[in-house]
Amino acid sequence: MSKPPAIVILDGYTINPGDNPWDAVEALGSCTIYDRTPPELKVERARDAEIILTSKVKLDAATLAQLPNLRYISLLATGYNNVDVAEAGRRGIPVANVPAYSTESVAQTAFALLLELTNRVGLHDTAVKEGEWVRCPDHSFWKTSILELDGLTLGIVGFGAIGQAVARIGAAFGMRIVAYNPRPKDPGPLPVRFLPLEKLFAVADVVSLNCPQTEENTSFVNTALLSVMKPGAFLINVSRGGLVNETDLAEALKTGRIAGAGLDVVAHEPMLADNPLLAAPNCIFTPHLAWASLAARRRLTAIVAENIRSFLAGAPVNIVNGAHLRHP
Repeated sequence: MSKPPAIVILDGYTINPGDNPWDAVEALGSCTIYDRTPPELKVERARDAEIILTSKVKLDAATLAQLPNLRYISLLATGYNNVDVAEAGRRGIPVANVPAYSTESVAQTAFALLLELTNRVGLHDTAVKEGEWVRCPDHSFWKTSILELDGLTLGIVGFGAIGQAVARIGAAFGMRIVAYNPRPKDPGPLPVRFLPLEKLFAVADVVSLNCPQTEENTSFVNTALLSVMKPGAFLINVSRGGLVNETDLAEALKTGRIAGAGLDVVAHEPMLADNPLLAAPNCIFTPHLAWASLAARRRLTAIVAENIRSFLAGAPVNIVNGAHLRHP
């Protein structure tokens, strides 16, 4: 019987803070698990690994050069920008990701943010608990206007799995759906109208960012696009913080150029104390948790285990660097 492969998980805490055991992965080899790995320790911890699992720990070309035993990398995420996939391919190391494990959870969070902006549940909960309803002379009160979604236009930037899930939920609320996608997409049974990007920003009451971040679209949501939005419009970002120029968005919120923003992601995570959006009005946040429901994290670990199992069987799946991969 061949020796079990040495598996190292470099940053496992956010996947399993105690409620999502690694049993399926541990069954596949000799597994060492680190909650977090600072940059200065990643080579030391990964030096003997044949299989590495990583989420946010960067595996650049210089790091890969110091890992002579490495045979395979499985991301603990869908995005793979933290690994130099081309260099890994040149070294004959397949890199796999975890596609589509959090689609419904991310779409749900998009609407949690939107509903907080339109209904302000947190604001009114606080008001009730501070005694305002007890003191109110009327049976009902509201501290800000409540906005109905039915009949509003939802603009979706990126019409992949998550964008389509957002569209389905929006349609269930009675919203009109418009979308932008760089390549044509079949919307299926959904009543979706595809528009150029600037036109989408101009007509939408809500813009939801559901596209991956690339070199070409980094900071594309800037003053130029924000300036064409309706003054009453909202921006939702559950994708990548770097899609948005945060200084420009903060200014748009301060001047009332748009009505509000709901963000699950920012350009630098964890958030920096001087992020201009912290002082911007009508900007609400969740701390990059859209992906992290227990159901989604359980799907993630199951897919990661299957990725490793397939690699060990000689038929790897979900490979993201196939175009670069040098076969021995």
